[in-house]
Amino acid sequence: MSSDTLFHELALTLLPGIGPQLTRQLMSYGGSAKNVLMMPSGKLRRIPGVGDATVKILTGTEREKAFRKAEADLKKAEKDGVEIIFYTSKRFPSRLKLIPDAPAILYYQGTADLNTLKTVALVGTRKATEYGREQTERIVQGLVPHRPLVVSGLAYGIDIMAHRAALQEGLETVGVMATGLDRIYPHTHQKTAEKMREQGGLLTEFPFGTPPDRYNFPARNRIIAGLSDGTVVVEAAIKGGALITAELALSYDRDVLAVPGNVGSLASEGCNALIKSNKAAMYTEPLDLEQLLNWDAALHQSGKFKPVPSYSADDFTAEEFAIITVLAAATGRELQMDDIAWKAQIAIYAVASLLLGLEFRGVVRTMPGKKFALV
Repeated sequence: MSSDTLFHELALTLLPGIGPQLTRQLMSYGGSAKNVLMMPSGKLRRIPGVGDATVKILTGTEREKAFRKAEADLKKAEKDGVEIIFYTSKRFPSRLKLIPDAPAILYYQGTADLNTLKTVALVGTRKATEYGREQTERIVQGLVPHRPLVVSGLAYGIDIMAHRAALQEGLETVGVMATGLDRIYPHTHQKTAEKMREQGGLLTEFPFGTPPDRYNFPARNRIIAGLSDGTVVVEAAIKGGALITAELALSYDRDVLAVPGNVGSLASEGCNALIKSNKAAMYTEPLDLEQLLNWDAALHQSGKFKPVPSYSADDFTAEEFAIITVLAAATGRELQMDDIAWKAQIAIYAVASLLLGLEFRGVVRTMPGKKFALV
């Protein structure tokens, strides 16, 4: 991608009032961010959902401010080793592309592959108990044979416990932030964040300089849920961010598990309620998560992995890689075409053509009963 392309994509997302949904709408009509930002007022007004206020933002002084900030932020990103990823890029996390309210842009600093075969989120209360710490460490230890990417929110309590446990066990872990990458919050987690940059990463949709505004945290939670195959709620009060993340995960058709706690424990009320209402499966041992996410099929009885093929998003279109991700998540099982289409959120007529192309390339094989699996 050219620097000019990224410059205009970044500038478009920096405009006030131009959120992810409107960004996609504008891109669908303009074809590129540069075309949108250079589009005459009359043509802009013909785009559904674009009124006079939006036209003024896209053509006036706000556009010039966005250009200046985009130029400064690109220089800062290059200096700090930050990757800026627009939603049309092959580098954009394929799982995140599947959610309806996905961010339009991401700022990423780290070493982990955001499109790795297995990802899991661990979330919970900021007021974690000793029981919560023990359970978090136990869950992470159970994940070690699978080598997944561990995702959480870098917050106090269960989040930072999950990150530290993953680092301790040698697993990559990504913290999704509600601030800009240059504003680690809370500041007391600075040292852990530095380690995560080298063994995982830090991720946000918010530009440099964004403070920890309280409205940013629920938005951050949707990225945690959307980036993960499943979410484990370790401890949670009856209200709070962890339950918001769980509800978001459910709305994205992602699996949710919860660790049961003592009746009467305020820190476990949310988890117990999720289990009681059948919104979450109960987590008591690693097998619970393995079976729910179909990870158990990748293990021998001895506990060692069967070989699993790995593919790079750079070698495929976004839709092709979405299909590969769906088939990889179904380790050991073949999937019907309509199931693939539903999970990948791609029209079934398009899936048929894509599968044929992937079969010609030796990536996918057709099984009896019109089922498909990775080679």
